[in-house]
Amino acid sequence: MTQRIQLSKRASEPYQQLLQLHALVEKAAADAGLDQRLIELVKIRSSMLNGCAFCLDLHTRDARKLGETERRIYLLGAWREADLYSEQERAALALTDAMTRLPETQDVSDEVYAQATAVFTEDQYRAVAWAITVINAFNRLSVTSRRSLPPEPQ
Repeated sequence: MTQRIQLSKRASEPYQQLLQLHALVEKAAADAGLDQRLIELVKIRSSMLNGCAFCLDLHTRDARKLGETERRIYLLGAWREADLYSEQERAALALTDAMTRLPETQDVSDEVYAQATAVFTEDQYRAVAWAITVINAFNRLSVTSRRSLPPEPQ
C-alpha cells in the first residue's frame, strides 16, 4: 500500500481543532445524559459505512471497555434486522446511516428525523448529530491518509 501524508499529525493546527471539537461533543453528549456506549455505536457504525479500519479498531475497543458486548458490535452491520438495540440506539443508528450517506442520498428523511426527535431531547439530538459529524470527519482523514492500525494489544 502506498504511504500517504498523514492528515492527523498531532502537530497540525486543524487536527488539534478537530480534537477539541471532539472533546466538546463528548462533553455535550454526557451533559445531555446520553450513554457513552450509544455514542460509541454511532462511531462504529459510521466507521463501518466509511470503511475506516483505524476508527473501527479504536471505537470497538473503546466500546468493549465501556461494557458493550461483542455480539452487539458484530451485528451493527445488520442493526435493522437485529432486535438487540434500544429505541434510542435505533434512532441514533438510523440518523448515522442517513448523515453518513449524505453524498449518496442528499437527504436526512423526515421519517429518520421524526424517529430521532421522538426519542431524544433537543440537546441529545444535537449531541448525536454532532458526534456523527465529527466521526465522519475523522473517518475521512484516516481513510484518505490510509492511517495504519496500531499494533495488536498484548
